Amino acid sequence: MKFIFSLVFLLAMGYINSQSVQSPSKAITVNFKLSENGNPNYTISYKNKPVILESFLGLKLKSGIDLTSNFAIDSFGVNTFNEIWQPVLGEQKNIKNHYNQLTIALSQTKDNVKINIIFRVFDEGVAFRYDFPKQQNLNYFIISDEASEFNIVGNHKVFWLPGDFDTNEYNYEETLFSEINTDKVNLNNGIGFKAINKKYMVQTPLMMKSLEGIYLNIFEAAVVNYPVMQLDVDTKNYKLKSSLAPNALGDKAYLQTPCVSPWRTIMISDDARDIVGSKMILNLNEPSKIDDTSWIKPMKYVGVWWEMHVGKSTWDYAGSQNAQNALDKELKPSGKHGATTANTKRYIDFAAKHGFDGVLVEGWNVGWEDWFGNWKENVFDFLTPYPDFNLKEVNDYAKLKGIKMIMHSETSGSVANFERHLDRSLNLMKEYGYTAAKTGYVGRIIPRGEFHDGQTMVNHYNFIAQRFADYKMMVNSHESSRPTGYSRTYPNYIAAEATRGTEFNAWSIGNLPSHETVLPFTRSLGGPIDYTPGIFEIKMSYYDASKKEQVHTTLAKQLALYVTLYSPLQMAADLPENYEKYPDAFQFIKDVATDWDESKYLEAEPGDYLTIARKAKGTEKWFLGAITDENSRKTEIKLDFLTPNKKYKATIYQDGKTADWQKNPINYEIKSLLVTSKTKLKLVLAAGGGTAISFFPIN
Repeated sequence: MKFIFSLVFLLAMGYINSQSVQSPSKAITVNFKLSENGNPNYTISYKNKPVILESFLGLKLKSGIDLTSNFAIDSFGVNTFNEIWQPVLGEQKNIKNHYNQLTIALSQTKDNVKINIIFRVFDEGVAFRYDFPKQQNLNYFIISDEASEFNIVGNHKVFWLPGDFDTNEYNYEETLFSEINTDKVNLNNGIGFKAINKKYMVQTPLMMKSLEGIYLNIFEAAVVNYPVMQLDVDTKNYKLKSSLAPNALGDKAYLQTPCVSPWRTIMISDDARDIVGSKMILNLNEPSKIDDTSWIKPMKYVGVWWEMHVGKSTWDYAGSQNAQNALDKELKPSGKHGATTANTKRYIDFAAKHGFDGVLVEGWNVGWEDWFGNWKENVFDFLTPYPDFNLKEVNDYAKLKGIKMIMHSETSGSVANFERHLDRSLNLMKEYGYTAAKTGYVGRIIPRGEFHDGQTMVNHYNFIAQRFADYKMMVNSHESSRPTGYSRTYPNYIAAEATRGTEFNAWSIGNLPSHETVLPFTRSLGGPIDYTPGIFEIKMSYYDASKKEQVHTTLAKQLALYVTLYSPLQMAADLPENYEKYPDAFQFIKDVATDWDESKYLEAEPGDYLTIARKAKGTEKWFLGAITDENSRKTEIKLDFLTPNKKYKATIYQDGKTADWQKNPINYEIKSLLVTSKTKLKLVLAAGGGTAISFFPIN
């Protein structure tokens, strides 16, 4: 049900130069005004305390039109909007979308250009965007710069990634605002392609905490036909300004009126749980454009993937040392190829035996011998399998076992090549019964000169979701720009990586133990994350005694990630034989749901810890995940989220008494208890550890 109330006020030009709007709870207030020079600006207060100081707004156009000053207010309108909507897949069955909106219609007197600035104020934060109406003096135009500012009140603690228009696969830095400096970032971090070109630029979402305990998060929503926003940093004056990825010509965005910018968002609360549980980014996106969503289903999957990262097998068939022979079509097997018909059948058997939905296969198609780092136009055709991978045989076998296959389409950054082959690739998937695909964007982008975060690539990622929807296919993107809620509009965009994922632990310095405690406050705000958890053999020395790399968690924390990192597409990423060695722990992965009716955020502190309980869709089953950083932790959890007067069997998967992410990561214990909504549970989390709990009702 929706409730909308509107008021519009027409003004004599220049008569009123300021206006305010509050959140429904009145805790957040936005003040908008024009300066004496007609510069639009805003301030934000939270519970009567300033959180964003005077911050200027506007854009600059390549034509020379400067939309940062010389404005007058034509009118302003105030709206109230309140609705409850249901996502196709999600953390909540029902999502509340309640805000007060202020729309300021501006005329720029110098160039006679009209622009609207729209503010939406939710109980959890503020969003604003630029709206260009159809007008005589502005039709086609080019954005050369966006001047949106976010001026904070002090030297907050900040969780940041270095500004990089080509990758977000970094560990989070945790410093004071004044200490932001990309020169201090460890670049020996396993990232193959990085493009840090500013000393003081960070990525969004940017998570902060003030000395007074106010949590702030600066992000964006509904990035459509526009570049991703990063932030230039003034460390001395605590100021941030939008920074957009340019194209090969240095232009930021090509637009035509009528059009809108993405929403710029500022989440605010004195309770970290409000940030991690916010659905504000989703609410700022358009409703689903897919009429029939019955084919969009959550999936739990396994796949031919981790074995390549740990060195057991390879993506390529002939071996990279034989790349030239492979290019000449003289394919001679190296003997280490992972994506064989026989090996894939083994994964299908494992998936069917343990109740999984799908199997992903990477390295099935020709081209992997010469794919990495050569900036080639044509690497893959997305159609031709290697000689030892029989598409029909594999898919007939999967169908017999009731398993869905997940296609893998690595573009090697050659996006133009992928788009040329896209419909043929989708037809191939439909022919062989695939219901989903994983896309990859490793490498520098072709068309050359484009960035992963530029307007061209944003349009590509969104187009892929739309085109897959035409074929009733789901898509999971890796190495893309981070999502900004577009999965509400195209819910077949079932997940994305867009972060430093699990694989970095296998062959680099890895992910910090705090990494997964920051992701829910940053990356996860924009949509489901394909993080590929569930690694049981933690240390890579298991595969090669000379290796020192490892996953920077305990085994129990790997289980808890299935709850704390939301995704309707969840992978059991380890090898089948490793799960078979620990069947009691594996049971949690088999049991845990992927789609939810309710989510309760019980404890939260970015960079330190997180505890979430979720109710499985259409059932009375609950699952809880608790994780910590490099520090051990003790806590007590109330189970008042359980249905009153009902008994549950709680199966607790916890760190063992000697567990430690470095010294003894596989040490775990499992115990069962009878509990009710009045029960309190004491949890003990090891350093880098976690706890996972299933609550099954007793009838």
